[in-house]
Amino acid sequence: MGLATARELAGRGYHVLAGVRSVTDADRIRARNLEPVILDVTEPEQIEAVVARIANDPMGPKLTVLINNAGIAVNAPVETLPLDAWRHQFEVNLFGHIAVTQAMLPFLLGTHGRIVNVSSLGGRIAMGTYGAYAGAKFALEAVSDALRRELAPHGVSVVVIEPGGVTTEMTGHGIERARHFLETMTDDQRRRYGALVEAIIRQAAAFTASGVPADRAALVFATAATAGRPKTRYTIGRDAAMLTRLARILPDRALDRVLAANLRPHFSAAEAH
Repeated sequence: MGLATARELAGRGYHVLAGVRSVTDADRIRARNLEPVILDVTEPEQIEAVVARIANDPMGPKLTVLINNAGIAVNAPVETLPLDAWRHQFEVNLFGHIAVTQAMLPFLLGTHGRIVNVSSLGGRIAMGTYGAYAGAKFALEAVSDALRRELAPHGVSVVVIEPGGVTTEMTGHGIERARHFLETMTDDQRRRYGALVEAIIRQAAAFTASGVPADRAALVFATAATAGRPKTRYTIGRDAAMLTRLARILPDRALDRVLAANLRPHFSAAEAH
């Protein structure tokens, strides 16, 4: 989604600084109006380098939109996920966004700019094995609400995007991590959670295969970044729109039954028994 959004905005004439993790990725995406910058949001020195790039711009230090899109998916039952993995999930999906936002706010205050935080359907609903991922996304939603209310008097708007199923590489990486954590479980843990993890993996793969193409998702990102009066939240995909509404109106037990029914087809016949 990040690359598709960068290309969409560059095609509209905006100069885009696109954070990438390697020189190889930088060379691959470099294009007219699209300038890659090395940026791991967990590395303060790399954030400082991007700040210096903006501050020393020959045309003047100007930033109008910050899109916080870095993210990883770490999925495993709460009992089984090592604390280091919990911390890494929050470092990338929450604290990294806060670090970049703090660094860029002086520029955005000067331009009355905008912050777009990419949350997830998982920022509104926490399914089984999504404790760490949803925990970081729920927290990002709360931080975004606080930030919106803090910055509104100063002319900076804050928008949250909540994608559902989108065809991206992140789901594949998340499935690989889920299988890794499944292999590290004890026999007792595997008996408790093995069928659930396998069903979640199959559901995630199906969810992504039928999801919104990244270039269509990029149109929502572009709207959130450029609309004159943006909404506070945008969903991507009918699944996200429907489930976020259900989360607002259904009692917890009823929502549990809806999520269980959605997951049930992804259990094998043997696992279902």
